[in-house]
Amino acid sequence: MGRYLLRFAGLGYLAVLLVVPVGLVFWRTFEHGLSAPWHAVMTHDARHAFWLTILIALVAVPANTVFGVALALAIVRRRFPGKGIVNAVVDLPLALSPVVIGLALLLLYGRLGWFGPFLDRHGIQIVFALPGMILATIFVSLPFVVREVVPVLREIGTEQEQAASTLGASGFQTLVRITLPAIRWAIAYGVVLTTARCLGEFGAVSVVSGRLAGKTDTLTLYVQDQFESFDLTGAYAASVLLALLAIATLVAMNVFRPKEEIR
Repeated sequence: MGRYLLRFAGLGYLAVLLVVPVGLVFWRTFEHGLSAPWHAVMTHDARHAFWLTILIALVAVPANTVFGVALALAIVRRRFPGKGIVNAVVDLPLALSPVVIGLALLLLYGRLGWFGPFLDRHGIQIVFALPGMILATIFVSLPFVVREVVPVLREIGTEQEQAASTLGASGFQTLVRITLPAIRWAIAYGVVLTTARCLGEFGAVSVVSGRLAGKTDTLTLYVQDQFESFDLTGAYAASVLLALLAIATLVAMNVFRPKEEIR
């Protein structure tokens, strides 16, 4: 009896916090049919926000994947001064508010920031433009690949890598043929988490983007802009689009998780 009560309480908790709110958004979006939300997401500003969100993710995810794998290898397989500090700093984006991250980038790359005068003299715009939005997204999504790969590297040990080295394999050959195949599902799972974080980022991007409609609005910013403009149909339709992206990410997570656990 207690087991079923606990299960019911857990499912009820998830329903109240997740299923009901998301379901309500879907219902409010399609309560008058498909035409209105379809036209809402096909406007120029909505399409631009969608593709800008995808573009930022297409840059940030590969960058953090390569960096994450390299940093995980350095943390687990190498000894260097300050290793403990580096290992702790990796988690900094998880501890800091995204708004603080955006403000830090603004103080560095803004017109009055440390690098602002140099960038201004050379006609380079970071803040209130795509580069700043990409930097903010990379920063907030940095830890996920690292934190997925590190425990797997520690689990598999170094025996196979040492054997390959003994047989004459170079460091690159060992990496490609031994290490990467052994951690491929951890990398995949980290990529999925990074993608989800990139698609849903709001705070840091909001600070550095300038929020120019049709220019520097991502899909999350577009939702808030439409809501504040009392265009509820546009806000709901864009929210559903974000929810569908999140659901696709969740499906990918569940596809990768069993393979990681079986391995």
